[in-house]
Amino acid sequence: MESGMISVDKWSSGSQVYFLTHLHADHTVGLSSRWSRAPLFCSRVTAKLFPSKFPGFDLSLLRVVEIGRWHSLSLVSPTSGSATTVSVMAIDANHCPGSLMYLFRGEFGCMLYTGDFRWEKSSNTVEVGRTILLDGLKNEKLDILYLDNTYCNPRYSFPSREVAARQIVDIITAHPKHDIIIGIDSLGKEDLLLHISRTLNIKIWVWPERLQIMHLLGFHDIFTTKTSLTRVRAVPRYSFSIETLEGLNTLCPTIGIMPSGLPWAVKAVKGNGNVFGSSCSTSGLNKSNGNMDFANGSKTHEPNGDLRSVERYCGYIYTVAYSDHSCFAEIHEFIELLRPISMKGIVSSSPSYIDPHYFFGHLCGTKQAFWRLHQKLDNEERLEKVDTIEIKSTIGGTSSVAGRKRKRDQYDFLGRVSRVSLLRRLGHGVRIADI
Repeated sequence: MESGMISVDKWSSGSQVYFLTHLHADHTVGLSSRWSRAPLFCSRVTAKLFPSKFPGFDLSLLRVVEIGRWHSLSLVSPTSGSATTVSVMAIDANHCPGSLMYLFRGEFGCMLYTGDFRWEKSSNTVEVGRTILLDGLKNEKLDILYLDNTYCNPRYSFPSREVAARQIVDIITAHPKHDIIIGIDSLGKEDLLLHISRTLNIKIWVWPERLQIMHLLGFHDIFTTKTSLTRVRAVPRYSFSIETLEGLNTLCPTIGIMPSGLPWAVKAVKGNGNVFGSSCSTSGLNKSNGNMDFANGSKTHEPNGDLRSVERYCGYIYTVAYSDHSCFAEIHEFIELLRPISMKGIVSSSPSYIDPHYFFGHLCGTKQAFWRLHQKLDNEERLEKVDTIEIKSTIGGTSSVAGRKRKRDQYDFLGRVSRVSLLRRLGHGVRIADI
């Protein structure tokens, strides 16, 4: 794809259309209420939240992309001046409300931009996304994959978010006399908070701006800004610190919970090499057998899930590996499914950054792409051998089920396949251009 056509999560001038994966701040750097360069494509949920994030934004610029449908874009080649068509399909990224992946097809070939995503096997959203993605690719090679490589490191192995949510509930119930502080972002972790609220039958405090987001997302009765109504508070992540927890504990017993896949650390006490301060230590976790008493650190009953994903600091701070990004094993499964010819990590600022080719380069290349196509065709040929399946009915008759092969897409926007690469990238955003 030529430079000057499409940008994803990149908001400088020079493109004809722009795509937003989701509304987290690191994906909207350069986007503002006064931004007005070109049409901006996003999900329906993101469009609904847009005015709260960017008051005064010209909403006529927004174009809603429906999940699982091809959308056709009529663009102009910057070099030849001739018209060209690019098709795009959105897939739910399973990261936060409104988050999308984008699959692009055109004369340049086929490209997938994941944005931030969580590819957990237990998720129904992922199962639907897998079907949409494979149907969208059909029998075509994936020329390049722009990949969320936040946790592209074998050290990161997370439980499902469902398991992590149960672990957090266990921590809360083990501290019935404590106030609870949970660090979250301005968007995301809604399913976690809903699980806590419904399991414990309590309301959850959020700050006023976050309450507005909750109402826009359709949650009206669970959240409150009145501290007198609940002992569980969800606070901005930036305000979650040891100093804050120490101060709160001078008023009443309080524990903090940080749900994140990243190793959580705080600034070292000046002159002390221990990042948790001289009084802080990891406790309460028996990694040999996974058993833990959240209240005092002693061995106890079998908890919900593998507690190697739970750590305790300073006696009143817990970290739980509740991650909205894919862990290493999930990234592996995703790349193995797609086998792109080439790939590029979209995150370069992660403290654990590793080029995805280091671990997964063997799954990329022309041979691997054709391997995926041949596997798919072999499977389809096996299905075609059985043109009609006789099904015994409950009344002794039969009925025929035919046409097992998926219907081919009626439009083919692919021309000659050329290599594509990253021309320029700041943060997560990309502008795509031919080499």
